Amino acid sequence: MLAAYAAALSPADPLSGLVVDDRPAPEPRPGWSVVTLRTAGLNHHDVWSLRGVGLSADRLPMILGCDGAGVDEQGNEVIVHAVVPSEGWRGDETLDPRRTLLSELHDGTLAEQVIVPTANLVPKPAGLSWEAAACLSTAWLTAYRMLFTNSGVRPGGTVLVQGAGGGVATALIQLGSAAGYRMWATSRDEARAERALGIGAAAVFGSGERLPDRVDAVMETVGAATWSHSINSLRPGGSVVISGATSGDAPPKAELTKIFFKQLRVIGSTMGTREELRHLASFVVQQRIEPVIDSVLPLAEARQGFAKMVEGDVFGKVVFTMP
Repeated sequence: MLAAYAAALSPADPLSGLVVDDRPAPEPRPGWSVVTLRTAGLNHHDVWSLRGVGLSADRLPMILGCDGAGVDEQGNEVIVHAVVPSEGWRGDETLDPRRTLLSELHDGTLAEQVIVPTANLVPKPAGLSWEAAACLSTAWLTAYRMLFTNSGVRPGGTVLVQGAGGGVATALIQLGSAAGYRMWATSRDEARAERALGIGAAAVFGSGERLPDRVDAVMETVGAATWSHSINSLRPGGSVVISGATSGDAPPKAELTKIFFKQLRVIGSTMGTREELRHLASFVVQQRIEPVIDSVLPLAEARQGFAKMVEGDVFGKVVFTMP
């Protein structure tokens, strides 16, 4: 079967280890289901894997990809949940210290077929397109949990999204505006700022710009470069929810004095549960949300999609279609 996989790791040149070629089809096993994929989504996680973050050389070759939607062995249309808990784990799988994501220990979704625990399959709502379904499992699920599980903000509150172009950021803007939040964002790029306004942002400010009002929560995925701005933008008692640190995890100032004096909450957020993915898919259909898709490419052209992500030339999600 055709697959996009990591054959080698390189922190400096991640694309050098990417191969798009045939790999063996997955072998059926008890308690797991083989899904014939229709679409799959690309994430920054896939690029980090090629850099050797979370993926070691002894696990190569590894099929990449966390997002995917397709048809199981019984003909059911399903969305693949990417968080794989350890054997015997019960409860919130994101709290399992031995959890993994697809493409870390088990082959991922950038292939014609993938095998996953049967419990990781979520029914795809009939009103959800295959392209939209391929967006949800990672970036959109991360955004859903940040906003609706961890932020503590009620509809009508104001939420700031740091950075306006990535998959999580666009998902946050679309989900938040659909749920009744006033969504603000920051961007260094005027064109991206305009696009963010077009998908539901109430206002977009320059990176580091002083805001007209304090916000109830900040959705933080950038890290070191925006940390002080995030803390300074919060009202007393507000929350910063952090799910990534693309600019590094060591800000020049930790802002500890402001955090305790203003009684701010700092909340870590990672992915989401299978049930949250199910609710997310239903919410997207009910609210008639069309996830922002940067481009749709056949899997055979996966290298082009990876190159766009490495270069930072992506607004929304890159989706691959299967042969």
